[in-house]
Amino acid sequence: MTQRGQLIGRLRGLFGRIETRRVEYRGVLRYTWTCSCCGRQFDDLPLDWSANAPLPYEEIPETARASRTELTGSFCVVDGQAYIRGLVEIPIVGHADVLRFGIWASLSSASMATLRQVWDSPDRDRAGFFFGWLSSRLPLYPDTVGLKTHVHLRAPPVAPYVELEPTDHPLAVEQRDGITLARVVEIAEALLPRH
Repeated sequence: MTQRGQLIGRLRGLFGRIETRRVEYRGVLRYTWTCSCCGRQFDDLPLDWSANAPLPYEEIPETARASRTELTGSFCVVDGQAYIRGLVEIPIVGHADVLRFGIWASLSSASMATLRQVWDSPDRDRAGFFFGWLSSRLPLYPDTVGLKTHVHLRAPPVAPYVELEPTDHPLAVEQRDGITLARVVEIAEALLPRH
């Protein structure tokens, strides 16, 4: 197996409910870095991290999920509350690449009804944005659950873009101002399984 394949394999099932996944066309940046915890050198830097489900779904006992939830790759319903999967994208200063967190945001019933009507349309990106509440907890940040968001649809098959309300929360600041490669390495070191 190639070093990249080994890296991708190690990235699965990490840090609770966070895992890496290829979103859109890239999942890693060709960048040589050395892990500060073990001294191992890597040739790829992961750029995509994703929560498998919204936090309320994870909090329901597995034995009750079949009767109380519905989960697909893009949508989730928990006890009647609708959620959509989207991407919080953080620019990397000096690079065309972005760091992506696949997160879940809650939406009102009215917003979800509109969204489902336009979801399969090739021009769904014209539907505007939808207000939501971030419903995923991201490691390395103060609590992210409940941050205000705007969910912007993009043309299929690209996942929606999730814009955080411009506050002083560190995640919102990083989305607005960007991060350095050193910060991307710090995130990778914290989220990668011990290696």
